[in-house]
Amino acid sequence: MKNIFLISVLVLSTFVLAQQQKGTLPLPDSGGVTLPLDEYNKLLELASKPTKRPEIPPQNFSLQCAELKFQVENQLVMGSVQLEGEVFRKGVNKVPLIKGMTTLDARQDGKGVPLQQENGTEFAVLTGPGDFAITLSTGMPLRLEAGRASFILPAPAASSARLTLIVPGEHTSVNINPGLITSRSSESGHTTIEATLVPGQPATLWWATRESAVQAVPKEVRFLSDVKTLLSVSESEFRVAALADITVVQGEPSEFTVDVPAGYEVTGVTGASLDSNEMRGGALVLKVSPAQRHQFLISMERALNDSTVTAPFLTFRNAQRETGEVLVEGTGTIELTATEGGGLKRIDVKEISNHLRSLAHYSPQAAFRFHRQPNEQPSLSLAWTRFPDTSVLAALAENASVTTLVTSEGKTLTEIKLTVKNQAQPFLKVTLPAGASILSAEVAGEKVKPVQGPDGNRVPLLRAGFRPTGPYEVSFVFMHSGAPFAKKGGSELTLPSMDLPISMLNWEVFLPERYQVKDFGGDVIAARLLPATSHEELPSPITGIGAGTGGGIGAGILTSPARLPQYPGQVGGVVLDPSGVAVPGARISVTNPANGATMNAVTDAEGRWMISNLSSGSGKFRVEANGFNSLVQTFNYDASRPAEYVSNLGLSVAAETIEVSGEAVGAPIHGRYVQFDRLQNMAKLSSNTASDNVVNLQRRVAGVLPVAIDVPRTGTSFQFARALVLDEETKVTFSYKSR
Repeated sequence: MKNIFLISVLVLSTFVLAQQQKGTLPLPDSGGVTLPLDEYNKLLELASKPTKRPEIPPQNFSLQCAELKFQVENQLVMGSVQLEGEVFRKGVNKVPLIKGMTTLDARQDGKGVPLQQENGTEFAVLTGPGDFAITLSTGMPLRLEAGRASFILPAPAASSARLTLIVPGEHTSVNINPGLITSRSSESGHTTIEATLVPGQPATLWWATRESAVQAVPKEVRFLSDVKTLLSVSESEFRVAALADITVVQGEPSEFTVDVPAGYEVTGVTGASLDSNEMRGGALVLKVSPAQRHQFLISMERALNDSTVTAPFLTFRNAQRETGEVLVEGTGTIELTATEGGGLKRIDVKEISNHLRSLAHYSPQAAFRFHRQPNEQPSLSLAWTRFPDTSVLAALAENASVTTLVTSEGKTLTEIKLTVKNQAQPFLKVTLPAGASILSAEVAGEKVKPVQGPDGNRVPLLRAGFRPTGPYEVSFVFMHSGAPFAKKGGSELTLPSMDLPISMLNWEVFLPERYQVKDFGGDVIAARLLPATSHEELPSPITGIGAGTGGGIGAGILTSPARLPQYPGQVGGVVLDPSGVAVPGARISVTNPANGATMNAVTDAEGRWMISNLSSGSGKFRVEANGFNSLVQTFNYDASRPAEYVSNLGLSVAAETIEVSGEAVGAPIHGRYVQFDRLQNMAKLSSNTASDNVVNLQRRVAGVLPVAIDVPRTGTSFQFARALVLDEETKVTFSYKSR
C-alpha cells in the first residue's frame, strides 16, 4: 500500500515538471505587414466609429389610394373597395382596412387574404416589406324615409379616396357631405356620380325618391313666375339675359318648359336647383330637384343685320301669374327709341331692381314693368342710331392764372390758379423743372396735400366731401432755386407741364426794379396782343395772334374790335405809342399788291385794325394818328397765311414820315403760336404795374407759406399769354442788365 502511494506521487511530480518546462519555451514569431500611413489612419477611424444600427420605419404601413364602387339595389348598397399601399417592416403586419362596413371577402392577386376584426375594424394580415393591392367585397344598409334615401359611407384613411355610385332613376340629384361630386350622368334608368371623399371621414350621401309606403294622389302643379330681362344692343349681336324667379304654390314640379323665340340661340342656363336642361321641340326644358323656389339665369343671343329688333319675352308654360321687368342697354354711343305695347309700362331706370341692374354693363336706355293679363302679350320694338365713339375729357382747365415773383438771387416763387371743370379726374400730374418743389396746394379754397409719385408730383383735383357741380378753382405754389443774376446776361423762366388741357394761360412775371429787361422770347406772346375776350374764354382754335370768328368783316374796314386775322387774305395789327399804350383812331391805308388799290381801316379802342381780301405780294401800309409821326411800313405778304404787324408811332415834333420794313409778328403753326423772337420795343412795355395776384402772393409768402424767401416788394410786371396748352412746358426768355 505504501509502495502504491509513492508511485502516484512520483507520476504527479513528473507531470508538473513537464508542464513548467513547456511554459518557459519561446513563442514563434507572428510576422508583420507594412501599411501606408493614410490607410492605417483610415483603419483607426473606422474602428473608432460606433456600429450603425438598422433604421426602423416610423409606421408599419401606408395606404396610398382607395377606389370605392357601389350600386344601390333592393334597399342595399353593394360594391367593392380596392386599397393600394405598402408594408414597411419585415415579418407579419396587421394593416387596418376599413371600419363600419360589412366585409364579405378580401383578395390579393386572386388569393384570399386573412382578416382579423377588432372593435369593428377589419385588419389584413400581411407579410412585409412590399406593396399590396387588396380588393374587398362589402355591403351597407340603405335608409329609406318619406321621399328620401340615404346611407353613411366610411372613407378609408388613404392619401386619396374616390367614389363611383350608381343609384336608381334618371337625373337623380345625389348629395354628399363632406366630399365633392365631380361628374354626373344618366343612362338606362340609372344615375351615376363620381365623387372625391375626405380621407378618414365618414360621408353622408342622400337623394330624393318618389317611392313611399302610401301612394298619395299627385297634386296639380301651380307656380308663379317673375322674369327680369336685360336686353343688350351691341354692334353685331342682340343679347337677352333673363333672371327667372319661380315660386311653387302647389305640387312638386320636376321640370319647367320655357318657350324660346325663333332665331335665338340659348347660350347658357344656370340655377341652384337645376339638374339638367335640354331643347325639346323648340322649347327649353329645365329638369329640377324638389324645392319651393327655383331661380334660373337664361342667356340667349341672335345676330343683328339692321338697326331694329322686336324684343322677346321668355314665358314659362302653365304659370298661374307672370310679372317682370325689362331693362334696355346699348354699347357705344347710341340713340335708341323703344316703342312698348301689350300692358308694358315704362318706368324710370332708377326704379329697376338691384338684381337686374347688377347684370347691366353699359348705359341704360329704357326700363319697363309688366303684369301679364289673360289674352295679352307684352311687346317692345327697338330702333336705334349708332354714332362713332369719341374720347371724352375727364377734366379741363378753362383758364390758368400764373403769377411768378423773381428775386434778385434768381429764385422764383410761382402760383398757378386753374379754373377746372372736372368729370372724374382725381389728380393733376405736374412735372416740375429740375430744382423745383411744391410748397402748398388748395382745392376750392381749402388746403390739400400734394403727393410725390414715381413719375412726378400729383396735385389733388378733388377732396373729401367735395362734389363739384360746376367750375371751381385749384391752385398750387412751387419754388424754383434758379440761378443768381449777374450785372447783365440772359435768363429763362419755365412753367411745369400739366396733364390737363388748358384753354388759355395768362402769366404775370414780376421782376425786381433794379433790373432792366428786354428781348423777350419763348413760346408765349404779350397778353396785350390778344383780344380782351381771349383772357376770359377761348373761342375757336387760334390761327393768328388773337382768336376770332372772321365773320362780318367789311372790305378794308375793321367793324368789330374783337376781330383779329385768322382767315387767308386777312392782314391786321396793333398801333402803339412810344410807351406801349394802344393808339385808338389811327388811320391805316394798305396798298393792294395785285392792283394798287388802297384799302383803309381805323384802329379800335385797343389799337387794333384788320382788312380782308388782300392779294399776295410786296406792298406798303401807312399809319397816321393825330399827335404822332406818320409811319410807312413795307411788307411781303402771303395771302394763304393771315398776318399781323406791330406799328410803333413816335411823338410828332414836326411833320415827319418814317418808313420802315415791317415783319409779321409770329407764324401760325398748326393753328397755334409756338414761338416769337425778340419782339421790338418790349422793354418799353415794362412799365405795367403789378396786379392783385402779385400782391396776394407777396402776402402769402409773409404769413402762410412754409418757406422764407426775400420776394421783391417793388418791381416791374410783365403779362404774357398762351392758348391751348396740354402737358408741355411754357417758357419765357429775356436778357437783362442792372440799372
